[in-house]
Amino acid sequence: MKNVLYVGNALSSKGRTTTSIENLGTRLTEFCSIKIASDKSNKILRLLDMMLLVIVNRKHTDFILIDTYSTTNFYYALVVSQLSRLFKIKYIPILHGGNLERRLKRNPKMSRLIFKYAYVLVSPSNFLRNTFKNYGFNNVEYIPNSIEIENFEFQNRDIETIKLLWVRSFAEIYNPEMAVLVQEGVLEEGYKAELTMVGPESDGSLEKTKLMVKNKGLDVNFTGKLSRQEWVNLSKACNIFINTTNYDNAPVSVIEAMALGLPIVSTNVGGLPFLISNDVDGLLVKANDVEAMVKAIVKLKKNKTLKDKLVANAREKVEQFNWKIVKQKWETLLT
Repeated sequence: MKNVLYVGNALSSKGRTTTSIENLGTRLTEFCSIKIASDKSNKILRLLDMMLLVIVNRKHTDFILIDTYSTTNFYYALVVSQLSRLFKIKYIPILHGGNLERRLKRNPKMSRLIFKYAYVLVSPSNFLRNTFKNYGFNNVEYIPNSIEIENFEFQNRDIETIKLLWVRSFAEIYNPEMAVLVQEGVLEEGYKAELTMVGPESDGSLEKTKLMVKNKGLDVNFTGKLSRQEWVNLSKACNIFINTTNYDNAPVSVIEAMALGLPIVSTNVGGLPFLISNDVDGLLVKANDVEAMVKAIVKLKKNKTLKDKLVANAREKVEQFNWKIVKQKWETLLT
């Protein structure tokens, strides 16, 4: 059994969204010995915890997995990757976030230090795999985000009252205020429309969104952070999933919604067109185009045949993301 260190933001116990390190890290224990860092809220302490994990375990580690984002975590990846090189340990950046290309453009030297010397780069989407190959990084392997499909009961919902569901952290890049404008737009078209927004505060966007709702006199159900099972249970009362993000890669919440039978209306950004084929297993609209998203929602309500086709195709697609299938790719890479 290989010894693997996994470095990333394991902050769900601090009220943040559960991330790859906690989901994938748990699943990898089926065939690897896994140690993870870090669950420290303070960013400096988190980095020190990551470094300590590598230093203490340097003599008995086969691989280091590094969740790599375009935000502050990029610098964690830089430091940990260079420690890995110092101790001659194979390291594998896992590419997350649809905005990583910004780092390749703005920080080319740092990017090369991280990515050039990696054992392999793992991308959960063909979008980032293609992006990195365009910048000369050819050692990219596509391993999709996974779900345990048996935990997601497919339900083909009728759409009478439009009941919208939005699931993300409240962060500016995910554009939560657009969801409120979309609900308002559907109401202005003369349809009844409810909106439930699930997720924790991240950068002040939750309060901004609540203020918008208050100023517009709308009624939105803000649940705060929910466990996966809690929001899956809540989703049974909803009938359309909306994704309003400005940047994205291969969001697990969208994959899970596809598995549940919720028709998807998403902005056409980042990795989303690699996950969703427009008019085949979901509907895509331009970023920030509230009018187009409203029209797509109304289209789903009016056209049951289309809606039924989209949800059936979406479920069939995400069955390929089942952990039992994806596991084989990780086993091949790490054992």
